[in-house]
Amino acid sequence: MSTHFHPNVRLKAQRYELHESNVRLKLTVVSTVGFGDQINKEDSYQPIVDYIDAQFEAYLQEELKIKRSIFNYHDTRIHVCLYIISPTGHSLKTLDLLTMKSLDSKVNIIPLIGKADSISKTELQQFKRKLISELVSNGVRIYQFPTDDEAVSQINAVMNGHLPFAVVGSTEEVKIGNKMVKARQYPWGTVQVENENHCDFVKLREMLICTNMEDLIEQTHACHYELYRRRRLQEMGFRDIDPENKPVSLQEAYETKRREFYLELQRREEEMRQKFVQRVKEKEAVLKEAEQRIQAKFEHLMLMHQEEKQKLEKKRKALEEEIALFNMKKANAELLQTKPTVSTPVSLKRDKDRKNSSFT
Repeated sequence: MSTHFHPNVRLKAQRYELHESNVRLKLTVVSTVGFGDQINKEDSYQPIVDYIDAQFEAYLQEELKIKRSIFNYHDTRIHVCLYIISPTGHSLKTLDLLTMKSLDSKVNIIPLIGKADSISKTELQQFKRKLISELVSNGVRIYQFPTDDEAVSQINAVMNGHLPFAVVGSTEEVKIGNKMVKARQYPWGTVQVENENHCDFVKLREMLICTNMEDLIEQTHACHYELYRRRRLQEMGFRDIDPENKPVSLQEAYETKRREFYLELQRREEEMRQKFVQRVKEKEAVLKEAEQRIQAKFEHLMLMHQEEKQKLEKKRKALEEEIALFNMKKANAELLQTKPTVSTPVSLKRDKDRKNSSFT
């Protein structure tokens, strides 16, 4: 059961094995968890489309193998889409129309009205007619039960008139009479899931499993898968006829595609080479410009260095001259201090007079 709090749509596959008498049926049910719960519902259907395409692609890859085993291959292709519509009683939502329009070329769509016990039978019939009218007017193709087989043509024609089926679901069992049945209990009564007077669940089950199961599988393979296969092979370059409407063999188609691929590869290589050369040139121009800026800056610094060196050289010479002058003055001073003192007669007389006066 969906909690309606999923940020995006994810697909959950559950496998069942049904047994009835000597018949064994492997059934895979894929539920779209979180579909329509997002605020932005623009791409809500894309994960469903991608999932269906992925199953087609897996089958195609198995077919293209040299040694294939289709008979033993577990076919996971979706054979029918049960699209449940809310019982609004008004009209289809835009999301419903967009989703079914995107899926009608990929899967057999059978529209269902869910919770059909929430509206009256009169409103239900009016709602069915309105839904069919909207689907037709919007070009949405739904699965029609085949009427070309006489064995089932009558019942299928009647069932086509009941589309879309109105269904009620329940996981609870209620005792009705002497047996337990799937049903929903309300204060005003009980709605039985398998009572055809209450809903179309039994009609749906009979149409899917008993009457038209083989046709659903055949429609999937012959129509929807074939359309996907044709488109994919065309994308790979395979054609049945050439431009002159002549038949083309598989070998010719392969050789043509191989040549196209080789030419495209050469074109891309040349394009990448040109881009590489262009980028190298651009990078060289940037590096050259940076080199010129660095060279100009270097020359400017060298000029400043030379000027500073000349200034320092002048200061050095001036200091050397001052030092030389200082040393010369110092030498002269030392020379004067080391010269001997010579006494004159006048000075000797003065010394003698000084001594005599000291004795008197």
